Amino acid sequence: MLGVGALIFDGDRVLLVERGHEPLKGWWSLPGGGVETGERLESAIQREVREETGLEVEVVKVATIFERLMPDAEGRCEYHYVLIDYECRITGGTLQAGDDSAAVNWFPIDELKEIKLTEGTREVIERYAATR
Repeated sequence: MLGVGALIFDGDRVLLVERGHEPLKGWWSLPGGGVETGERLESAIQREVREETGLEVEVVKVATIFERLMPDAEGRCEYHYVLIDYECRITGGTLQAGDDSAAVNWFPIDELKEIKLTEGTREVIERYAATR
């Protein structure tokens, strides 16, 4: 499955979304989700950010590309994602939890170890923030 994520910064803070549905309900992650068939990548990230956070964004650049394998209860691969994360800049909208988000909030990057984050999210944020 192809997915996109948004790295949106406000100084030393990053915008995160608490997942409202499975998989990963209750976990915090970057705003983002699946790319629909025929949808361009930049359009997908803009749609996902708008749906999950109420914000309009423009894409600055590709931040990272990685894959995530998620096993089921028996240890077999249940989900296999190829994820493209983009640095994005807010251009409008009002911050609010969207249709599949339980909450949305800004978090200081140096406090991410204390948050229930999806696998690899903290490392992606910290690695990319160090290059900005």
